[in-house]
Amino acid sequence: SVNFWGSLWTTRYKSLGIIDNRHSEYNISTVEVDGNTVPDGDGLYVYVNTDDPRESSNIPRAVLMAAVQRSEARAMKNYTRADELRQNIIQSGYQVIDFQNEEILARKYRIRLRGIDAPEMLMPFGEEAKKELAKLVHGKCLRVLVYGEDQYGRCVADIYCNGIFAQEVMLKKGLAWHYVAYDQRVEFATWQKEAQAKRTGLWVQSNPEKPWEWRKKNKR
Repeated sequence: SVNFWGSLWTTRYKSLGIIDNRHSEYNISTVEVDGNTVPDGDGLYVYVNTDDPRESSNIPRAVLMAAVQRSEARAMKNYTRADELRQNIIQSGYQVIDFQNEEILARKYRIRLRGIDAPEMLMPFGEEAKKELAKLVHGKCLRVLVYGEDQYGRCVADIYCNGIFAQEVMLKKGLAWHYVAYDQRVEFATWQKEAQAKRTGLWVQSNPEKPWEWRKKNKR
């Protein structure tokens, strides 16, 4: 259960000094993640059930009305109208999804993994990083500790999947850099050094280019 796994990862990572809930703004628990929607090695999209107390009081009235009207349209087999309303819901940052054999209204979050920087998709190991993160989260309900938003409106967060710390996996497999300019956790530096010593992942290259330097040269 979520509580069982939650106690495992909390005990483990608090003992290492990696987790400090006092510094996170809020925590969210997601519905099952679709790994096919992972865009790269340090970002993902997640959905949170609006039955969650934090979400239920913040649903826009227009979204609630659209969800009710969509349900009514489907009951009357007016699927064209139901699809129109579903698109309105999606455009508002929500989604009607199947979860545990029932339809639920869920809020969409864009997540940026805190403290790591994976290779961009056009860089060596960019595709491998994306696939690894997608494999890790696919079909799983995640625990997300949000620490704020970045300049692109993404939630900067630590991600836990059945007791597994996502950033640890990415660093140890050599599929991300420790983003030391924004995160000084000692464990992150240690995990990166372990991967470098083993020449794992991107560290098989003698002098891999840093993602933040690549972006400076390849501005969109």
